[in-house]
Amino acid sequence: MRGVGVIEFGGPEALQVVDLPEVHAGAGEVRLRVHAATVNPTDTFIRGGARADALRESGPPPYIPGMDAAGVVDEIGPDTETNLQVGDAVMAMVIPRGSHGAYRESIVLKADAVSRAPAGATHAEASTLPMNALTARQSLDQMNLQPGQTLAVTGAAGCYGGYMVEMGKADGLTVIGDAAEKDVQLVKDLGADIVVPRGDDIAEQIRTVMPDGVDGLADGAVQNELALGAIRDGGHYASVRGWRGPDGGQRGINFHVTMVFTYDRRADLLDTLRRQVEDGQVTLRVNSTYPAEQASETHRLFKQGGHRGRFVITFD
Repeated sequence: MRGVGVIEFGGPEALQVVDLPEVHAGAGEVRLRVHAATVNPTDTFIRGGARADALRESGPPPYIPGMDAAGVVDEIGPDTETNLQVGDAVMAMVIPRGSHGAYRESIVLKADAVSRAPAGATHAEASTLPMNALTARQSLDQMNLQPGQTLAVTGAAGCYGGYMVEMGKADGLTVIGDAAEKDVQLVKDLGADIVVPRGDDIAEQIRTVMPDGVDGLADGAVQNELALGAIRDGGHYASVRGWRGPDGGQRGINFHVTMVFTYDRRADLLDTLRRQVEDGQVTLRVNSTYPAEQASETHRLFKQGGHRGRFVITFD
């Protein structure tokens, strides 16, 4: 069975096609024939060795990145309670451990980690939903904003940011998104009520349109201190990179660290996201697809930045 991973950590060129042993579903598990795996920032950390010690503790190489998988159920383990059937098109978030990552032709997961894919979506499209949308869902759950309150999103044109905009609107929030000039229409199309210029003066830009400050801010652009001034006293800030705010706090702002791995095995939430896609509340954005043999190219392009939609590695 083919996978894409690293034997030695390094740049994009370190990714290579590797042979992996066949896996089978055990009790409570299903096996996916993976057709598509999305490229995300965390994948580059694994490839580059940012988590080398933890990976080495998980076993010998190859180390397989990938947190998003979409494909078809091709095996269901004994004594497994699931509504899925062999042949169903599905999607899942994967927590990479050693060679257990989404960049592989076949993967075994707990049944409660796997949801049906949105009707009509390609495998590549479905693979862009789980991790990024679950991250956005967790940020929204942590801030617990109520309908009619205001949400600002930095990095609104990105995958996490785009889902924050769409899902925030679905939750009944007024959403302010930032955008470079070339992305203004995209962020408007995602549903942002107000679009402000992206930049280091983001707090001032948001205060210009929301003088009292916003109730919550999801910092997809990782602007940290630069964004805090946009939030009202006692409001909420959601970080996707572990930032917990300045020492001593800031005007009673509630700081939330969004760590999506705690939403592992939440097929119930994935199924809600599936329905939101089918209802047109959430959109799936693929930049381009590449066969497994060209996986290193996806990481090279990803490193350049500025792309909209996700790069997807395919196993056909």
